[in-house]
Amino acid sequence: MARVLRYPPVTIFLLVAIGAGFVLETLAGGSTDQRVLVGLGANYGPLVWGEGQWWRLLTSVFLHIGFAHLLVNGWALFQLGTLFENWLGSLQMLLVFLVSGVAGSLGSMLWHQDAATVSAGASGAIFGLIGALITFLLRRHDLLSPAGRSVLGQLVLWAGINVVFGLSVPGIDNAAHFGGAAAGLLCGLVVREWV
Repeated sequence: MARVLRYPPVTIFLLVAIGAGFVLETLAGGSTDQRVLVGLGANYGPLVWGEGQWWRLLTSVFLHIGFAHLLVNGWALFQLGTLFENWLGSLQMLLVFLVSGVAGSLGSMLWHQDAATVSAGASGAIFGLIGALITFLLRRHDLLSPAGRSVLGQLVLWAGINVVFGLSVPGIDNAAHFGGAAAGLLCGLVVREWV
């Protein structure tokens, strides 16, 4: 497979950026305050659709609603980002994360376009990393050694559990998850192994 990084630089950078976003939210009045979230760049239909603030599709990826949301996404990003960077390289990981994050935000905006819903979080981008890894592994039959099959099975299981969890718990933005996953699955068709 690919060489192993001592640490995943892009993953660490993204975690620091997400952590900084959470600190800003906290200092501005709290990560669950919708006015704070909107003020810092969360997705909000009236501003995205009505005023053309498309940059919110990206900035919302770096904001989180509550400490539990931050911890769950941070843990998932660390695990998946490290795996992705080691197999496919840092630049590809960053590109897939950003493309999937924006696609997840767009999916959320399309689903909630008639509602004044505030949404934020990196989960669309994280689902994109999962999707890209799944497609990459399915595309590369030569990598599907017992270890590769195990990783593929774990990724599919993890995605399935999160879809079921998202559908059964109110307040989870499944449109962002599905949008990010779809973008990631497509990205997995073009990513190349890092050598």
